[in-house]
Amino acid sequence: SCRDVNRSTHSQLNASTESYHGKTKKREDYLEWPEYFMAVAFLSAQRSKDPSSQVGACIVNQENKIVGIGYNGMPNGCNDDLLPWSRSADDRLDTKYPYVCHAELNAIMNKNSADVKDCTMYVALFPCNECAKLIIQAGLKEVVYLSDKYHDTPEMTASRRLLSMAKIECRQFKPKRTEIVIDFSSINCSGMLNCATK
Repeated sequence: SCRDVNRSTHSQLNASTESYHGKTKKREDYLEWPEYFMAVAFLSAQRSKDPSSQVGACIVNQENKIVGIGYNGMPNGCNDDLLPWSRSADDRLDTKYPYVCHAELNAIMNKNSADVKDCTMYVALFPCNECAKLIIQAGLKEVVYLSDKYHDTPEMTASRRLLSMAKIECRQFKPKRTEIVIDFSSINCSGMLNCATK
């Protein structure tokens, strides 16, 4: 009857209210936005076939929506079995450097919005000078990077100079946890991801 339905609905509302007021609380160890976006960049990097360096990038707009993802790899249509992956060789043409597309370039080219103006890029490594040019020309406003291990190279010095002149904010990401584990079996467990993050 209508009375039974109303009574049932009222009971559900009371249960929901009680749950909200303390019996069941939201998770506190969820990923915050910066961790989430950097994790997406790192997950994207796992698509890279580069044997020595896997780098990913994630572009986010002002509404915290992902508008572009990329990782380092050979250009579309170019057989990556026929191109070199070496870091060093007697002839530079026998190394990967003249051929490979960096994660930042691919993320910008893979954008799913009209543009990436005023967006933020999350990337594993501080961008090189060539990627800095792309970031500037694309209108990005901020770069969040994890590692700056090539800080003293001429390319990075030039990159910092360009990004500074273009007034693009660069800040180093400080992770709150050392790793994030993706466990596909966790969906079948109670507690879900509670034990999957450290």
